[in-house]
Amino acid sequence: MKHMNIGEMMTNRAYLTPDMEGYVGGKRYTFKHMNQRVNQFAAYLTNRNIKKGERIALLCKNNEDFITVFFAAAKLGIITVPINWRLQAKEVKYIIEDCEPTLIIHDEVFTSLIEEIGQSISIDLLEVGNHSLDEVINGFPSNGPIIETADDEQILMVYTSGTTGKPKGAIITHTNLLAASIGMSNVIDWWSGDRFLSVAPFFHIGGFAPIITNLHTGSTSILVEDFDPVQAWRIIEEEKVTTMMTVPVMLQYMLKVLGKLNYKYDSLRNITCGASLVPVDLIESYDEIGIKVQQVYGITEYTGAVSFWKESMGKDKIDSMGKVVFHGDIKIINPNTNEELPANEIGEIMCSGPQVFKGYWKNKVETNAVFYEGNYLTGDLGKIDSDGFLYVIDRLKDMIISGGENIYSTEVEAVFDDHPDIVEVAVIGKPDQKWGEVPKAFIVKKENSGLTKEEAMQLCRDHLAPYKCVKEIDFIDELPRNASGKILKNILKK
Repeated sequence: MKHMNIGEMMTNRAYLTPDMEGYVGGKRYTFKHMNQRVNQFAAYLTNRNIKKGERIALLCKNNEDFITVFFAAAKLGIITVPINWRLQAKEVKYIIEDCEPTLIIHDEVFTSLIEEIGQSISIDLLEVGNHSLDEVINGFPSNGPIIETADDEQILMVYTSGTTGKPKGAIITHTNLLAASIGMSNVIDWWSGDRFLSVAPFFHIGGFAPIITNLHTGSTSILVEDFDPVQAWRIIEEEKVTTMMTVPVMLQYMLKVLGKLNYKYDSLRNITCGASLVPVDLIESYDEIGIKVQQVYGITEYTGAVSFWKESMGKDKIDSMGKVVFHGDIKIINPNTNEELPANEIGEIMCSGPQVFKGYWKNKVETNAVFYEGNYLTGDLGKIDSDGFLYVIDRLKDMIISGGENIYSTEVEAVFDDHPDIVEVAVIGKPDQKWGEVPKAFIVKKENSGLTKEEAMQLCRDHLAPYKCVKEIDFIDELPRNASGKILKNILKK
């Protein structure tokens, strides 16, 4: 029986559609050309005596060098560790020290960052960019290595965003990536011949997983190193982009500038959006200009998408996270007993299926804490309605327990969302001697707004039970977020 190697998918695609444009970056590459490049870099890694199971760290933006390195490493069983290049030097250093790579490959633009941490690490470096990788692999054979790794062996390590502490390396296998690709492409409309705008960063699972799906379906990846809303619309017109993956803040910026531009976007069939809840009014605003927005609930430890909502599932479910992907399964359980709860009851979301990651790198304690009988405990609170649609309510750790009553921070935040003077809000639990915790809100006001704290508190009193109302408000300039756009409530709590 033939085993599944993710790197070999590049070989398969080059065989099936050799002359199809596969990647548009600094240059344009057919799938055949990219596969030859991948094989040459695999030969280079072999020549450097980097072996199966060793790690290589990548500080690269969304470019052809990232694609080349990952698929070459995958063919050899070398584990790729994409590093969030938005992190500070000490944060990058922590990840490098944790994953212990044999080689660090970095874009030229990150040379100063590498030099800043280079005094304390002694790891081989390879600088790429401006087609320098072509010079590195020149002369190496392009006929491909012998495949000796497959299936449930680890091939990728994605560091979690660290919303609750130090980032952890989630170990992802060949099987995980294949299952994630099948899961996505059989739920949402992802077709052969699509032109996919890769603007979500590859160091995030939401940006990385589509790399595999585009190869699997035979879609062209348009590689964009830095998100700019004006540039995004320009590329959509020039490259006839049909679909893309975003986070809500990207969609908001793109919508904000669209009225000032004159670019055509009739090729754009749909946009997938996730990382945090997509506001209903944002989905409706895009619908008005003829673009369908698909909402995704995704998790690094599930190799990307857990569930999707798309319009064909029913507009009455627009505030849901839709239905679980192919080959996946979710249950709602009591977080104290792990017993499954009936429809419409709120509990912890538990996932199962071939997308579930292998565990955290060198961290058995944290790994054991998130597994129950082979299922992944997400730490998210949600419910499944009688039609099978998933609703994500809150992070379990963000639930506020005040005087024995459960308060969901998202329910309190929703009260503020429609106020014309409020840009965004985050609600946390503040320690309280009498009640244990009470809700506190951090609000970003619109510029020159005269909104007072008392007026904001009255919003709660008008819509919520007294125990759910915020007891304290801070006006701040912006909410702290990680690279995927998630609000860092642990920083607010400090």
